Amino acid sequence: MLVDKDAIRALADILTETGLTEIEISEADSRIRVARNVNVVQAAAPAVAAAPVAAAAPVAAAAPADPAKHPGAVPSPMVGVAYLTPDPSSPPFAQEGQPVAAGQTIMLIEAMKTFNQIKAPRAGTLTKFLVESGQPVEFGEPLAIIE
Repeated sequence: MLVDKDAIRALADILTETGLTEIEISEADSRIRVARNVNVVQAAAPAVAAAPVAAAAPVAAAAPADPAKHPGAVPSPMVGVAYLTPDPSSPPFAQEGQPVAAGQTIMLIEAMKTFNQIKAPRAGTLTKFLVESGQPVEFGEPLAIIE
């Protein structure tokens, strides 16, 4: 059996570009399957780095409660990169302290090269962004507080 190393490299590049965990192609009587370990792909390091920061926050005298438990928290619906503006030269979709309408876009999350609008789930005042533009976010992570 002859192994097509270029095809394997091309498939591995597609996995990296798309975030997929496995891909398979078949041609006539040959088949190539490339898979990567999902556990290695998961971002364990940022979670570990975030834990000490979260643990250090309650030590401060005026530390706020856990933002994820706030009733006005807007959770991330996906893993990706958060952006507060449509492009680097544009103003932000919304600003802290300003009112937002239900369904108004407050930020974008880029996932797999697709920009997904994150809309305000309810009308209210955007009191705080909990992420910065260009910051990676996890599923369920609180993005902003709307009161």
